[in-house]
Amino acid sequence: MADRALVVIPTYNERVNLPLIVPQILHQDPRFEVLIVDDNSPDGTGRLADEMAAAECRIHVLHRPEKAGLGKAYLAGFAWALERGYDLVFEMDADFSHDPKFLPEFLGAIQQADLVIGSRYHSGVNVINWPIARLLLSVGANEYARRVTGLPLTDSTGGFKCFRRRVLESIELDRVRSNGYSFQIEMSFRAWKKGFRLVEIPIIFTDRVEGQSKMNKRIVREAIWMVWWLRLQSLMGGL
Repeated sequence: MADRALVVIPTYNERVNLPLIVPQILHQDPRFEVLIVDDNSPDGTGRLADEMAAAECRIHVLHRPEKAGLGKAYLAGFAWALERGYDLVFEMDADFSHDPKFLPEFLGAIQQADLVIGSRYHSGVNVINWPIARLLLSVGANEYARRVTGLPLTDSTGGFKCFRRRVLESIELDRVRSNGYSFQIEMSFRAWKKGFRLVEIPIIFTDRVEGQSKMNKRIVREAIWMVWWLRLQSLMGGL
């Protein structure tokens, strides 16, 4: 039996991008389904998602009452996927920074892995349209995370991923503490510490054209202390 694959897409004010990216995802492989996790977007993204789901059985929608962070949205999507028996669960942004054309490569790589990470830095720097300050911040953050935690990834903060079901089942999702971009570090770190095989594949990351970036100072501060918390928890056997 073919693996059932679910692409989880958190949304907040993505009304412009959503009807463009979802069909491209579904076009990549007939196994793909999409779960839109909307945080009560004031621009009507949630209503549009419902209309799309009514017209296509491979599209699903999970409504949350308010904007509560990227990590919480993904965790809600993961729980939804596990309850419904999906074999592969993807993380993906709605803003085309993650190109759907790479999804088949994830399907190939996951055959020999438990967690596949789409890396911006696996084969040089593959980032388009970022200002140099943002690029340096990202490169520095990944080097910092690698040195503090030992996580053997070139791109531990990247959010284009594919998990095998058994990885998510092994992680106590209600104990995941991160909610910003350090959520990506924490999920990969927990999987790595449990002995799962992590594989990176190169992707090209393009900065969003429509809408606003979710990066802010609070997210950066969370990432700075979270890597030390993960290291301490690992040493104490708390993961």
